[in-house]
Amino acid sequence: MTISRRYFLKNGGIAMLGMASLPSFLQRAIADTASPNKKMVVLFQRGAMDGLNVVVPFAEPEYYRLRPSIAIPEPARGGSDVAIDLDGFFGLHPSLQPIAPLFHNGQLAIVQAAGSPDPTRSHFDAQDFMESGTPGLKATDDGWLNRALQAAPEDHASPFRAVAFGPYLPRTLSGSAPAVAIPDLKQFKMYGPQQTVEGGFESMYAQTLDQALRGVGQETFEAIDQLKKIDPDSYQPENGAQYPNSRFGQSLMEIAELFKADVGLEVAFLDSGGWDHHVNEGGVQGQLSNLLRDLGQGIAAFHQDMGDRMGDVVFVSMSEFGRTAKENGNRGTDHGHANCMFVMGGDVKGGKVYTRWPGMTEDKLYQGRDLAVTADYRSVLGEIMTKHLGGRDLDRVFPGFANDPAQFLGLMKT
Repeated sequence: MTISRRYFLKNGGIAMLGMASLPSFLQRAIADTASPNKKMVVLFQRGAMDGLNVVVPFAEPEYYRLRPSIAIPEPARGGSDVAIDLDGFFGLHPSLQPIAPLFHNGQLAIVQAAGSPDPTRSHFDAQDFMESGTPGLKATDDGWLNRALQAAPEDHASPFRAVAFGPYLPRTLSGSAPAVAIPDLKQFKMYGPQQTVEGGFESMYAQTLDQALRGVGQETFEAIDQLKKIDPDSYQPENGAQYPNSRFGQSLMEIAELFKADVGLEVAFLDSGGWDHHVNEGGVQGQLSNLLRDLGQGIAAFHQDMGDRMGDVVFVSMSEFGRTAKENGNRGTDHGHANCMFVMGGDVKGGKVYTRWPGMTEDKLYQGRDLAVTADYRSVLGEIMTKHLGGRDLDRVFPGFANDPAQFLGLMKT
């Protein structure tokens, strides 16, 4: 029988000696076993979500004046078709009911009036800037999330340290740190112990895997072998979690499955589309409501499925920009500026809407039409990386941005 270092340290009676009496190398070893690697899930909502109808400033009179037909009613009206009161000023869209308990239990935080300082209203440019982490600069070769991995290199890292759940590697994970894109875990189903993976895993990701596998040790091959043995068809979410039957819901379920499989996954990326509502956006019901219902059910199911493991995970969402404060003539909204972000996980100081609220009177609106950005999204991400992932070199992750800890919102536990 082979006894691992982790098993020996946990069960070999060392605890009775007391940490102070141990040699320094044993103290470090015990600390390693007691501090599991922290993990991060990043959701990109493509199309520019309407943050003002997601996290509703119902105590802001201008909100209802500017949106006479699509505004979400204030909680005081009563019923199930009103904003869910969060703090007396902000409320959640009623379709996000599944995540309201997470907020009130202190497991979910919200950042309002967040976003990129770049003024572009182009989806393509705004997404590129946000994923590169260098707003306004098109010459950046890699993405901020890849640079975060570069800033904390791991010897013999698993090729599944960073995974995008979709057909393509996103801009944010492009760079010198290895990362792979997985359209569907069913691609990895095994028919027998001596057979290759269905769909040809090695051929699908030959270039990426060649880079990831070159010069690494046995741990890599063990991780691949372990991933091949996963049977997505037999996966059962825990704690009664029920994911929505959508691409977003299924991607979240696969992320949970890979986290539990212990294949070395540290960073997971997924995206969702359809958030560009120029026409018939709707209020309590409609296009936005349908997307939010899927979003809320998916996030809640992921949190429930992960259970105690959520203590090591932080989930963060973002969208390239927000929508206009005023609804347009088609009962929709146009491209705006500031938006909201959700931050959920074990190290999060939840139960609060973090904001430096800019106001919605015409003189307070950005360019007289949009909610102003008062929290740079890089500062939000910088706080997560500093306090959750373990102090990355933020100057390297977000070059040219003074990510001053004094400007952090305080949404993460120290």
